[in-house]
Amino acid sequence: MAETKHVIMERADLGKAIHRMAREIVEKYAAPAELVLIGIRSRGVHLARRLARKIEEGEKLAPTVAVIDVTPYRDDRQAESDATAVGEIEILAAIDGKTVILIDDVIFRGRTIRAAMEAVERIGLPKRIVVAALIDRGARELPIRADIVGKNIDAGDGQRVNVYLEESDGIDQVTLAKWQEKK
Repeated sequence: MAETKHVIMERADLGKAIHRMAREIVEKYAAPAELVLIGIRSRGVHLARRLARKIEEGEKLAPTVAVIDVTPYRDDRQAESDATAVGEIEILAAIDGKTVILIDDVIFRGRTIRAAMEAVERIGLPKRIVVAALIDRGARELPIRADIVGKNIDAGDGQRVNVYLEESDGIDQVTLAKWQEKK
């Protein structure tokens, strides 16, 4: 089987999507002082930091950025550690009464976001939880949706959306990969 890739977004497209998402966060939800952007490890963290910088450019005040690893909270994987552990969450500010924006690179079945919501509920009581994803590829298994989306993609079974970010991959690009049988 061979993999074919189609480039969906290049660096400029990613920059525009992140700029639009940052504006939408502030316009729809809260001033930066009332926001906590929580990046889901790993690429969601880079996106959260980029969104925070864009918000700061426009509002002259950066929102709090936090990091979360949802692995222990997932229901579709064997957890190696106890889900009550707090070490997976790196938050420098309280979330009580704040608008929490959970940020991921791709939203697909909804399981990662469900796990992130569970983790957030263990550390505080936010005013609201909002979901932001760079790519929404559809095909949910759970009734969870992204409130803020950089780009919607119709990706079917057998296709994979790959998000590459400069911070971790050396390039800003989104591709749609499909496995095809060799002839």
